[in-house]
Amino acid sequence: MVRRPLPRILSNGSAQLARSRELARTAADSATDVLHPLITITRGLRRLASAGRRRWAETPKDKRGPLLFLVASVILVVALVPYGPLLAAITLMAAAAWQGRDRTPPAPDGPDESQVQRLKSLYEALVPYFSASEDPEPMYSHGGDWETALTSYDFDASGRVTRLVIDYPAYFTDGEPESRARIEQLLSSKSGRGREYHFDWDEEGNQLTVTVLAPLPTGIPAQRFVTAPGETVLGFTDPTEVQRTLPLTYGEEQHDIPPVVWRTGPRSTEPHLLALGQPGSGTSTLLRSVALQALQHGDVLIVEGGGTGEYACLTGRDGVLAVECALAGALTSLEWAAHETERRLIAVNRARQAGHPPPEDTKRPLWILLDRPTALAHVAAADGHKDPQSLLQIPLRHGRAAGVTVVVAEQFDAMDALSDAVRQHTRARVVLGPATAAQLEQFLGAPPRTTPVSHVPPGRGYARLGTGPVLRLQVPATPDPYDDATADSHRQAVMDLLPPHTTPGDAEVEGPADALAEPTGGPETEADPETTPEPAPVLRPTLDKPDPVPAKAAVAETS
Repeated sequence: MVRRPLPRILSNGSAQLARSRELARTAADSATDVLHPLITITRGLRRLASAGRRRWAETPKDKRGPLLFLVASVILVVALVPYGPLLAAITLMAAAAWQGRDRTPPAPDGPDESQVQRLKSLYEALVPYFSASEDPEPMYSHGGDWETALTSYDFDASGRVTRLVIDYPAYFTDGEPESRARIEQLLSSKSGRGREYHFDWDEEGNQLTVTVLAPLPTGIPAQRFVTAPGETVLGFTDPTEVQRTLPLTYGEEQHDIPPVVWRTGPRSTEPHLLALGQPGSGTSTLLRSVALQALQHGDVLIVEGGGTGEYACLTGRDGVLAVECALAGALTSLEWAAHETERRLIAVNRARQAGHPPPEDTKRPLWILLDRPTALAHVAAADGHKDPQSLLQIPLRHGRAAGVTVVVAEQFDAMDALSDAVRQHTRARVVLGPATAAQLEQFLGAPPRTTPVSHVPPGRGYARLGTGPVLRLQVPATPDPYDDATADSHRQAVMDLLPPHTTPGDAEVEGPADALAEPTGGPETEADPETTPEPAPVLRPTLDKPDPVPAKAAVAETS
């Protein structure tokens, strides 16, 4: 079958449209240049007419008659004088041209005195780092020419630097992180504290570009994001760091904001997430945001070690398997999650060996969210129980193939108590709240390209997905709707995203522990056919612990 060529209007219509726009823009610029004198005179006549009307309005009524007589006398004299009308027209055009001139003050050719002094201080501060005694013609020297080193600069209204391009000698060790860190710390302190600076090192051209970053928006509420299944929006970043934007409702208008998208699933290279932060930095807000997005396509199991009730709004919701705060419930839920991961792996493996698609009960994603699990570890050690983190080894190691995703949120002071499995298998990392550059590099594995500040709003931090770059991050506002301090707009935004209730809240809290305490029974269990009810239609797995042979046992599921 021969493919018909596209019509010419469709094949090259965009090129013709662009060419037409360019021709129209060129013609408009040419016409503006040609008609510039006429435009200036017209503007001047309009200003003269406005001045005449204002003068007439300001003249008292008893003096308007003599003024009219004076104007009429001048016009009569001009008309009687030889070449009077011509001279009057020339004078009027000259006055109109003078009044219609562009009165915009010209931009200064260079920096003013205060800006020059600031640039000189920056240059002098860089001399010890960018100079060497062996250099016969040093670019940096005390009392040298700063204009040869600081080639481009911009200032804000307060006189502080907003953009600076610095040339440095080729022998500077710009490939060493320690050398870069010293220069970045010096420039951030000399250019003004309390702001975030982005440093772009051009090692080939021996040039450093310093840019002041605008603050990220903090009032974006939780909402439905335009994402595909398996994509989770962690927050928002700078437009120069990512090539994707999302349409968001922010304030009274819609804006296109660049997001930080975390991809999970069988093809993800970062299937699990670890978030660290100071108290009140927004780690619980991040987990609530992830949970609301995960409930669109999967099931969620929440373990809260702090016991503060931050996730009470999710109790009894459709898709929420359990919200556990006690040690016994957490251990039972995580044990079920480990068995469920094994069951999914065995079911998927046998289906592939038989040449069949994976079973339907293994396709729905399962999310395990843990907030401060180290708090439960201390309680478990005191009571003689095993650490709940030890039950995460199977979901962390085999979760990607089984459709199980683990998200852990912890505080900086308990980072050393995290298990090795959590540290090794969580390749997606998030740091929220104030942190030093050394802490960010230790946790994220790479230093950020911006200077961290000491005071940041809640939900503000950095994110790194695998081996990608370190990005600035602002988590969407997802507060606890049951908190009295929550704003009404943010509370309503979270309530609109919550799934409907499936069971009462009190029954949901007691149900998982009771269900996990009673095993479903294996092949050795003899069931009475007269007393055993018919199984309910399967929709999603409950928290019943599977029998020792998951391939032969039926998986109980709730409707």
